[in-house]
Amino acid sequence: MKTERKRILIMGAAGRDFHTFNTSFRNNPSYDVVAFTATQIPGIEKKFYPPSLSGVLYPSGIPIHPESELLNIIREEHIDVVVFAYSDVSHEYVMHKASSVTASGADFWLIGTNASMIPSSKKIISICATRTGCGKSQTSRKVAQILKSCGKKVVAVRHAMPYGNLEKQKVQRYASIEDLKKHDCTIEEMEEYEPYTAIGIPIYAGVDYEAILREAEKEADIIIWDGGNNDFSFYLPDLEIVVADPHRPGDELNYYPGEVNLRRADVVIINKIDTADYEKIQIVRKNISHINPTATVIEAASPLYVDQYQDILNKKVLVVEDGPTLTHGGMKYGAGILAAQRYGAKEIIDPRPWLVGSLKETFEKYPGIGHLLPAMGYGKTQMEDLQETINAADCDLVIIGTPIDLTRIIQINKPSVRVSYELQEIGDPTLTTVLKTFIEKT
Repeated sequence: MKTERKRILIMGAAGRDFHTFNTSFRNNPSYDVVAFTATQIPGIEKKFYPPSLSGVLYPSGIPIHPESELLNIIREEHIDVVVFAYSDVSHEYVMHKASSVTASGADFWLIGTNASMIPSSKKIISICATRTGCGKSQTSRKVAQILKSCGKKVVAVRHAMPYGNLEKQKVQRYASIEDLKKHDCTIEEMEEYEPYTAIGIPIYAGVDYEAILREAEKEADIIIWDGGNNDFSFYLPDLEIVVADPHRPGDELNYYPGEVNLRRADVVIINKIDTADYEKIQIVRKNISHINPTATVIEAASPLYVDQYQDILNKKVLVVEDGPTLTHGGMKYGAGILAAQRYGAKEIIDPRPWLVGSLKETFEKYPGIGHLLPAMGYGKTQMEDLQETINAADCDLVIIGTPIDLTRIIQINKPSVRVSYELQEIGDPTLTTVLKTFIEKT
């Protein structure tokens, strides 16, 4: 007897949701994925997951709707199951979503690691985090450099950020600045890809992560999974490194799926101990010991490097920080604010009086943002809004605390300095000792 396909709706944010579909539903005749919903990332909703990616069961593709329409879709489309598939949200947030869905009559699912982690013919090292903005990407780059110095061919694969044409973004490889231009990258994408090209490590990203993995395997001895938000790896790791942030103590136990990462970790790095309070560091250390007592714990700092730091003294400054860290990452400051305070800025201005366009919407959605400007750039319009806001602001100097040099992307009409930071382990063990042991065992 033929059974009806369960009708599925996937809640996402243009990353985990597409991977969940590809690995669990795309070729599964038991299910009918009716739609995706989207949040966190502007401009994703009202698109389609295209037929070239959705497979033969979905010849017309799959629509993507705003998450605000979730309950209407469940009711109107007779949804049986809602699958939650995005990250960096509190446990309370997840359960409010679950309660809303189950009250509407549908089941609420979380897809586990066994169903979603793709195995590889090469060794995989995953670098994930307990929250956005822990210092995961700088850790990933350091791991890549250590492996490269050991004579290994290294390729990185970045967590999904498909903010443009999904069909064109199926598999993307970046090895130069020209590649960033060719693929018309957003600021958020450039922040992740450009630092790898600067150290000579190719990095892949896109939408279809099995196809991406097969390409990466062709040129690598070891593949680094550079996670996004606090999501867990899309690939089955041979070594799992997780970064925790003592500026947000307790979040490692209270955010999804950051706690998943912490429980799975072989190595946990407590980062930013140079700028965090001792008591907060101890909270994180205690939490790690409680739920993952066998993990190797590394302590690390993120020292600041400021070009022309003397220019900050006695200046009225506008601080521009990494966007996702401040929005869904929930941080109230970043490297730029720390540099302004350390090097004697006279005043850190509030950008709100000069906000234009989409940046006004960002501050309305995330009212807790402090006296700083998130470098939102998910598309051309947002980049233009960012440029206009910076240029209109009444300040003497712009402090750029983003992973890339914004002056290469937008035209800033006033003096600026750039802040950067890299991972620096404190004491033993170190990443070098951990990775050399890993190499010896493999």
